[in-house]
Amino acid sequence: MNKSERFWDKTASQYDQMEQTDQDTYLQLIQRTSSHLNINDMLLDYGCGTGLIANEIASDVKTIHAIDISSNMIAIAEKKANERNLTNINYAHALIFDERFTKGSFDVILAFHVLHLLEDEHIVLQRINELLKPGALFISATPCVGEKKVLGRFLHFAGKIGVMPSIKSFKIPHLIDTIEKGNFSIVEADYLKKCSQEYFIVARKL
Repeated sequence: MNKSERFWDKTASQYDQMEQTDQDTYLQLIQRTSSHLNINDMLLDYGCGTGLIANEIASDVKTIHAIDISSNMIAIAEKKANERNLTNINYAHALIFDERFTKGSFDVILAFHVLHLLEDEHIVLQRINELLKPGALFISATPCVGEKKVLGRFLHFAGKIGVMPSIKSFKIPHLIDTIEKGNFSIVEADYLKKCSQEYFIVARKL
């Protein structure tokens, strides 16, 4: 188990409370995502956490495969899905490079609060592109802490000393460029909440 996995396992029990502090932004993320979904979609939720998004959009798609590096997060997500009798979500403690996922399998891939945590986002974006069908969608929400220098430096320092996982200080132009270089075209790009610099992007596989 690596440092990131240990951190998210420890955080799992408080994760919902932390993520839903700003209820308006959380609801906006669900609504804006749902507007791009189709009832026949096969969807992959990469870095699904405790199922906060997957459980809410389950009725909008055919099937969801939801994965996370934290087994504790997955256990919580499964429990909540079972309580709501959601039968079209498959939760798994897995990486996106898991061989169970094959080329051209998905209509939509989600990555919420994930890209800034990756060691090599370029390789992951290549894998996301590979797993999508031609013309399919990649939807992400990413804190661009590079837009706030003091916050970016603080989070970089916190990651360096091991208080939290290392965080990339994306600026919005850099984030958009990174996604476009992954063989995507931008469909929609906008702030979810400007004061947090959290940026919502819908991109289509070229």
